[in-house]
Amino acid sequence: MAQGNKLTHLDETGAANMVDVSDKDVTDRVAIAAGAVIMQAETLEMIQSGSAKKGDVIATARIAGIMAAKKTHELIPLCHPLALSKVKIDIEPDAALPGLQVRAMAKVSGQTGVEMEALTAATVACLTIYDMAKAVDRAMTITGVRLLEKSGGASGTYRADDAE
Repeated sequence: MAQGNKLTHLDETGAANMVDVSDKDVTDRVAIAAGAVIMQAETLEMIQSGSAKKGDVIATARIAGIMAAKKTHELIPLCHPLALSKVKIDIEPDAALPGLQVRAMAKVSGQTGVEMEALTAATVACLTIYDMAKAVDRAMTITGVRLLEKSGGASGTYRADDAE
């Protein structure tokens, strides 16, 4: 997080530290992140038909993304543990890639944002898709993981220029 030209995770000596958010107002905060897994058309067909040997790829990736959002503070140094009020993972087939588009939403009423939770959820959902289908398609590519939008908090609303 930057305030002006200053990174807030660095103290006056340049050492990394957890930001003190105790003086911040509690506000409703929402973040949406996205990513995609590009694969062979046959791999997408296998996933959509439900015939992957490891089981339901999309349902498993959705659960993995939700679980990951809840554990973000354990995975990313300096992140605050948050009592998330909602995490939603949408995974849609995209024949044009071909592959799966992943969209993750995280919501909290708190003193710090949920961008990292949404990004972690999207990334882990993509990784789970890869893991469950790698036996038939090791050339899959995870791409486009990014923040699409966020709202709440002192910095206001952000929306990527090309976000839907």
